[in-house]
Amino acid sequence: MERDLSEKHPPEKQLSHVSDSSDNKENATSIATNLNADHHDHPETETCDQLASPSLKAGVKVEESDNTSHEIEEVDQEEKENDEKIEDNPPPEIHYTLETVSQDIDQFITTLSATPKDAKETTVEESKDEKMSMEIPVFVEKFLDLVEEKVAKHELTEGKGKWGQNPEEDSSFLEAVNRISKLTSSLDGLRSDPNHAALISRNGGIQQRAMACLEDEFRFTLEDIKHNDQDPNTDAKGKQHEADRCVVPESESSVTDNFLGYSDDAVSKLNRIAKEMIEGGFESECCQVYMMIRGQAFDECFVEIGFEKISIDEVQKMQWEALEREIPLWIKAVKEYASIYFVKELKLAEAIFSNYSSISSSLFSNLTRSVLIQLLNFAEAVAMTKRSAEKLFKFLDMYETLRDSLPAMGALFSEEYENELKAESTTARCRIGEAAICMFCDLENSIKSDTGKTPVPGGAVHPLTRYTMNYVKYAGEYIATLEQVFREHSKIERADSTSRPRYESESQNFNNDNDEETQSPFSNQLMRVMDLLDSNLEAKSKVYKDISLSCIFMMNNGRYIVQKIKGSTEIRQMMGDPWCRKKSSELRNYHKNYQRETWSKLLGCLGHEGLQVNGKVIKPVLKERFKSFNMLFDEIHKTQSTWVVSDEQLQSELRVSITAVVIPAYRSFMGRFSQYMTAGRQTEKYIKYQADDLETYIDELFDGNPASGARKRP
Repeated sequence: MERDLSEKHPPEKQLSHVSDSSDNKENATSIATNLNADHHDHPETETCDQLASPSLKAGVKVEESDNTSHEIEEVDQEEKENDEKIEDNPPPEIHYTLETVSQDIDQFITTLSATPKDAKETTVEESKDEKMSMEIPVFVEKFLDLVEEKVAKHELTEGKGKWGQNPEEDSSFLEAVNRISKLTSSLDGLRSDPNHAALISRNGGIQQRAMACLEDEFRFTLEDIKHNDQDPNTDAKGKQHEADRCVVPESESSVTDNFLGYSDDAVSKLNRIAKEMIEGGFESECCQVYMMIRGQAFDECFVEIGFEKISIDEVQKMQWEALEREIPLWIKAVKEYASIYFVKELKLAEAIFSNYSSISSSLFSNLTRSVLIQLLNFAEAVAMTKRSAEKLFKFLDMYETLRDSLPAMGALFSEEYENELKAESTTARCRIGEAAICMFCDLENSIKSDTGKTPVPGGAVHPLTRYTMNYVKYAGEYIATLEQVFREHSKIERADSTSRPRYESESQNFNNDNDEETQSPFSNQLMRVMDLLDSNLEAKSKVYKDISLSCIFMMNNGRYIVQKIKGSTEIRQMMGDPWCRKKSSELRNYHKNYQRETWSKLLGCLGHEGLQVNGKVIKPVLKERFKSFNMLFDEIHKTQSTWVVSDEQLQSELRVSITAVVIPAYRSFMGRFSQYMTAGRQTEKYIKYQADDLETYIDELFDGNPASGARKRP
């Protein structure tokens, strides 16, 4: 049995087996296992062992124990030698670059952000526990070192316009910032683990510094508009500095025509910076910088236009002459902002925040709102100033500007803000419109209050007539706007009892040829003005003691009114042909009355009645007739040559009509009775004028020349 055992498991074979399997540490540590495996491979050995004596078994065990100890010692020695070799020849150190480590960071971020495969089996708490127990790879610290170095480099050059000189470096920096932001978000789940607190804090600090660099570059690029297309040889303090960032160039091909002075490269850079800041959680800082810089740009636009920021209180204290100069500048500002600056500002915001439509819309709305509030406040402040008729046309200019410019901007805004803008602009426009109505209606008060009793010399056109008709004619240029204003505010206009205290009673006497119900509110108001003017002029005509001069006065003013009405197509259409025919008829009546009052008495001297008795001419009576004629004509010529008829057509009509009446009658009288006068001194004494002389003197009437008088025949 002992021989068989030694043949089956000789010691040399066992040692050889151990030696062959001792090439590495694992084989050395599993010797016992291999030995046990040999027993399992030879079950008959176990049978022999069972049959062997106890002493034999003990001898075998001792021999096996000695052999095992010997093998372990050999393995330990070999392990020691291997460690010494490693210390003498350490493995090569890994060299990290931002480009190489970025790939590892991306994979690490993906791992941290990965969703559990089986959401049913893995709870949120378990997922968080898995993250907290995760070890942070060494390359994360290396990545932070490299990014921090890059940030420090940018901090040294911030604000000096170094961006753009090396596009690859700029892109690398932005990509690094992007990864820092993603890493910050991914590490958020490990924030409660104190083992990772230092790394998370460091990562956050680097992100803060990186975002500060981006914010500074964002601000600098927004401010640096004028340098995009400025000649580098031109001094920044030279003429090109005067080119304001909001001035829109004439050339459509210029880069400044695209984005209010920003080049395409600048807009692209701003877009990338904004994207990184917003995705990194710095949306507020990015938007604040944009609002501040673009708000300053809008302020500079006001300066360029010449319109100053004026508070409501300041407007109330301004003299009208000063305020009148500000209104055209305000109109220019509204039109240019509405048609140019706002359109391009929206385009700029959408280009910079192209991935965030809600942000671009909000920024644009907030920027434009501050400008519009300032413009609308000015309009409302002007509407609250003291009203007077001469301010009407400036107010109508403002009304038209608000009506035409602001609604066109509706498409630029969101529906909510568009409705808000519409409400605010409508309020301002209505207040301007109400003031305009009161001003035009105040024209009635101006007419009524002119109750002067001093006659105009020579029966000329009264200043009130000139003022009123020039006012009405000028209003004709705003006829459509006035129609709209009065139509929209007709209820307010009719309720204004202070400007028309007798509206209901007066309205029944105006324009009998037209139905008020079918006319526009402004047309009715204009009719009232014209009738009030007629009534006032008629009262003033009674101041003249000479009825003939009174008729001249009414003809002068009536002709002036008709000519002004006919000179405005819009006003003439509004007044209507019946009104014009009525005025012309009134003028003819005044003309007839003048001829009757002035020349009928003179023509009576040329009558045949009473000159003959029983067929014989009574010379004394004839002499008295010639004498009376000469005296009356001298008086008429002396007086009426000082009268004024400024309208050449009316003046000619009067002279022609006088000549047509007087000359034929005088010629007939002379032909019939001059032969009865004794030739010589008697003839010269009584026959003072020839017919041609009378025509000459008649043509001197209505010249307004006080020095004129009846001329004696040479």
